[in-house]
Amino acid sequence: MEEITTVLPGPQLPEKTGKPFAGSLPKPTPETAQFWEGCKRGELLLQRCGDTGKAYFPPRPFSPYTGTRHVEVFQASGRATLYSYVIHHRAVPGFEPPYAIAVVELEEGPRMMTNILDCPQRPEDLVLDMELEVTFQKMDNEITIPYFRPLMKEGN
Repeated sequence: MEEITTVLPGPQLPEKTGKPFAGSLPKPTPETAQFWEGCKRGELLLQRCGDTGKAYFPPRPFSPYTGTRHVEVFQASGRATLYSYVIHHRAVPGFEPPYAIAVVELEEGPRMMTNILDCPQRPEDLVLDMELEVTFQKMDNEITIPYFRPLMKEGN
């Protein structure tokens, strides 16, 4: 008897498929290495301007607000809200359509592009301003990607 496998929309994660990720993966640079090392440890790391105290993303060696190189790396809360999204319906390597390409606003202020996991990929389920939390997915031995999922409330 043939085993039936359900393919969920979105990124085809090695943890769920048992296969290497078929899409392209980020390539860490000296400027982003701390961020990717933090992801491997399950920490969402951001940077903060030493002059203004404002957090920013993506990582870079200077503040986008003042240009200062006086920056601090800190661990973010991992909480966010859904700021915007589109539902992509075309197949690309490593992703099963339909899936949301989302922008989330982190509790600390910066926005980042991501995918939403553990949620039906439909407008009635992807509600703007919905509360989200980060979840880390190991893609290979070098890259762990931060994705987001609906916030798990106590009692759920």
